[in-house]
Amino acid sequence: MAETRTARVPCYAKINRELTVLNRGADGFHELRTVFETVSLHDTLELFFTPGKAVEPTLEAEIDIPDNLVLRAARAVLEASGAKGHLHCKLVKRIPMGGGLGGGSTDAAAVLLALPVLTHKPLPAARLHEIAAGLGSDVPFFLYGGRALGLGRGTELYPLPETRAENLLIVTPPIHVSTPEAYRSFDRAGNGKLTETDVARYIGRFQARVWEHGESLSPGGAGNSSENDFERVVFPKHPELESTLKQLKKLGAAPARMSGSGASLFGIFGTPEQVQTAAGRFGSARVYAAKTLSRRRYQASWWQALKEHMDAKQWPPRSRYAR
Repeated sequence: MAETRTARVPCYAKINRELTVLNRGADGFHELRTVFETVSLHDTLELFFTPGKAVEPTLEAEIDIPDNLVLRAARAVLEASGAKGHLHCKLVKRIPMGGGLGGGSTDAAAVLLALPVLTHKPLPAARLHEIAAGLGSDVPFFLYGGRALGLGRGTELYPLPETRAENLLIVTPPIHVSTPEAYRSFDRAGNGKLTETDVARYIGRFQARVWEHGESLSPGGAGNSSENDFERVVFPKHPELESTLKQLKKLGAAPARMSGSGASLFGIFGTPEQVQTAAGRFGSARVYAAKTLSRRRYQASWWQALKEHMDAKQWPPRSRYAR
């Protein structure tokens, strides 16, 4: 009987250090410019792969999520690599669902990174990126981690310089924000029909800020003047989110922003003690103390999780038995 290969891997959340909606294309999708950054808050995914004839993966999770991205990612990897066998996934969620923190996307990316190692059938980085983009706009970012500029639908990615780890508090009030409705509100407000001059002005403003502050979007630098365009259309519908953001700033967070289209907000603090003090001020909201996670630390955590199956520290991770 074939031996079962196992791995227990982290699925890290992200924040959007800034997010600008530039325009809506002919395909109906909006063009974005955003700065992604991974943070230490994470789900945990265990994978159990036994070589054989099966091709249908299974998932065990605390919450039943229809059309779960974990299963879609697993099927895509098995099809692309030609691997066969029984795959069982066990997902432990900690990242709040629908909070703008990329919880579903990072779980999917974890499968894309780990499963080729367990099957001994590697896929090129470009192919993984292609599969990731087909699963969702945030998924490709989690193939790399760290801090990156995302363009278009967020799938065109460029690494940004990284700085020291920062202390942050993530606050998720008990509010559901519909991302499609946030985009529709953006359009109804007249923001989805930008002229070429508008787009050029936004891009020019971003470039000036990055060049002025050098190592990009850190506290005391460009990050403090960054924006999230969704705040303009989400806050009027959910004033509790705006009051939460103001509270974060009052407690000393700099910067403080909404992540994605919400409902999670985050604040950067100078010390872990400030984070702990602030964490007790938000009533029924879920709060998470975390740190920003550099690309080096992100990849190192993966190498540690997969060391049983690897000889060298490669990216994407690659099995020592890969052909």
